[in-house]
Amino acid sequence: MTRNAPRRTRHFVLATAVAASLTAGLLTVTTGTATAATPAKYADDFNGDGYRDYAVGDSGSVTVTYGTATGPGTKVKTFNQNSAGIPGTAGDAGGYGDGFGHSLANADFNRDGYADLAVGDHSEKVSGKVAAGAVTIVWGSPSGLGSSATRLSVTAHSYYGFGDSLATGDFNGDGKADLAVADSTTTTYIYRGGFAKSGTTGKVTKHVPSPSVADILEPTALVAGKVTKDKATDLYVLGQGYIDKNDKMTQAAWFLRGGTTVKSGKFTTYNASSPDYSPTGVIADFDKNGYGDLAVSDTPYNKGAGSVVVLRGGASGPTTNYRLTQSTSGIATAATKNDGFGYALSAGDTNRDGYPDLAVGVPEEKVGSVTYAGGVHVLRGGKTGLTGTASQWFTRTSAGVPGSAGQYSMFGLYVRLRDLDRDGDADLLISDSDTPSVLLPAGPTGITTGSATEPELRADFPQ
Repeated sequence: MTRNAPRRTRHFVLATAVAASLTAGLLTVTTGTATAATPAKYADDFNGDGYRDYAVGDSGSVTVTYGTATGPGTKVKTFNQNSAGIPGTAGDAGGYGDGFGHSLANADFNRDGYADLAVGDHSEKVSGKVAAGAVTIVWGSPSGLGSSATRLSVTAHSYYGFGDSLATGDFNGDGKADLAVADSTTTTYIYRGGFAKSGTTGKVTKHVPSPSVADILEPTALVAGKVTKDKATDLYVLGQGYIDKNDKMTQAAWFLRGGTTVKSGKFTTYNASSPDYSPTGVIADFDKNGYGDLAVSDTPYNKGAGSVVVLRGGASGPTTNYRLTQSTSGIATAATKNDGFGYALSAGDTNRDGYPDLAVGVPEEKVGSVTYAGGVHVLRGGKTGLTGTASQWFTRTSAGVPGSAGQYSMFGLYVRLRDLDRDGDADLLISDSDTPSVLLPAGPTGITTGSATEPELRADFPQ
């Protein structure tokens, strides 16, 4: 099973390897002066009109669908590295494909009233170094994204894959948007705000786990959110490597606590035998105790049947954890080999009870006699956290859902819970491998199918 922008073969390095060193600032591609406006209300309002927009990366390009008062609109723009104002070289680089758009993160980085988009390209050839990787900030404007950009500058190293994963948040609690960037070796960088088109940024720190807790931890995803009760955003580095010192590949979540100084926190190993190069995760307070919980995929679990592990948040970071599978009471489907339960995750309150719920994609689920047809579970949040009780299950064969189950269509390959119709609850957007997406609106009792639509928007924009 592969994602739209699959990860390449990994290159592990010794724990003592020297991480990529940063140069002084940003490589300026286009210049401008910030207007000192109020920062954008929404971190994804790229044209400043007060509505959320949707950016999706796709193997060398980024497509932006602009929002309206009623949700995603008809204004769509696609740009790539051949577009005016966008740095870099489009196309395959040394057999690694074009990874521009492989990772995305949005925020109003320069606080000018227009949200901006950080675009990662782990495949970019830089200074003759194959797959050195690059991150480009594409600046928002009254016309949206696509004509002005600035690249973060690093000393190029072949196969480091800088920009493999991205996340945004206020990691030092100063009110400015920061950017976390992981490469594909061992290092996570945090760029502090503020950013400027003229080529400046705040302090940059590098974070590598101590050999005492991880012989090698290779970052595979970054998940940002509020875990503790302070004002700073926290960060989980999802990764894999030789964490148990016994030459056995494991998966782990490494907690970095936000604050004036970002501090290394707890490691949680949630699969001790099988690696996953494309995990996904989301932070939400599923039990409403004031601490954010991490829901993270573990699709290799139980011969690929899959699972979701929830790390409960606490005063200083993660505490206890629990696992949800298709064997959990109340979940409609049974666990079978290679279902991929948890392959896609998204959180939001779908039934107006104040607790976030979790959408879980199961793209390789057999539906009737149709193999790899796929579907999506919606698990309820509550006082004890996520549960299968009163959960919902949707496939292309569910009453009211348009289309039909298709072999290898993998419905649930991408999912997003987002208030797309602006009525106060999270609607469910589901995409598969090749057909139009399905939008299922939410109501007082949860997700409904009576007024389903098929928008031309893939459910893969930043959470």
